[in-house]
Amino acid sequence: MQPRYRLVAFDFDGTLADSFPWFTSVINDVADRYRFRRIAAHETHALRGMDARGIVRHLGIPAWKLPFITRHMHRLATRDIAAIPPFPGIPAMLADLDAAGLRLAILSSNRESNIRRALGPVSAGRFHTYACGASLFGKGKRLRALIRGAGLAASEVLYVGDEIRDHAAATEAGCDFAAVAWGYTRADALAAGRPAWLFRAPEEIAQTLAPRGDGATAGKEPRADTP
Repeated sequence: MQPRYRLVAFDFDGTLADSFPWFTSVINDVADRYRFRRIAAHETHALRGMDARGIVRHLGIPAWKLPFITRHMHRLATRDIAAIPPFPGIPAMLADLDAAGLRLAILSSNRESNIRRALGPVSAGRFHTYACGASLFGKGKRLRALIRGAGLAASEVLYVGDEIRDHAAATEAGCDFAAVAWGYTRADALAAGRPAWLFRAPEEIAQTLAPRGDGATAGKEPRADTP
């Protein structure tokens, strides 16, 4: 079976890289520096069910501070990049998609240099395009530009991410969205948005998008309505 998509674009933090533990280790120091609400341990579950705008409102962050906070977080990520590894199974999944002839891209708010260092040269080299440094709510515009630059129809592109704002970006760009259940946002909150796919392990991505033709997994769609 031929892959349904010609280009698969990935978010980075929470999708390819396990950055949430690092995020929780630094966020309250950032809150003190930029004077927004600290996150208490008991709030984490609820926050992981919110979209980005809801989280920003909950923490009391004015819009004008967001670019400064984002740049500071990127500097911290550069400092601590060794603490932000790829999720287990990500390198093998990327290798399978690459071997199947799918074009791969990254669309992320993080810096390209951070992403390349975290993934390592082999996995980083599998991506044809890096669209990095998107603003917190600017991914839709960047995704549209990525699709246009690739010379593809939106129907030929899949965006894979772990947040509700990633789904919103795909909707804005007119392409399908695949949610992953191992990132920042809870699986039930992602499923409520009815993504085209909900993957629960990296190997499911390769099994679905680049099946080996043995009939075991080809054509079987992970249910997006199951929390």
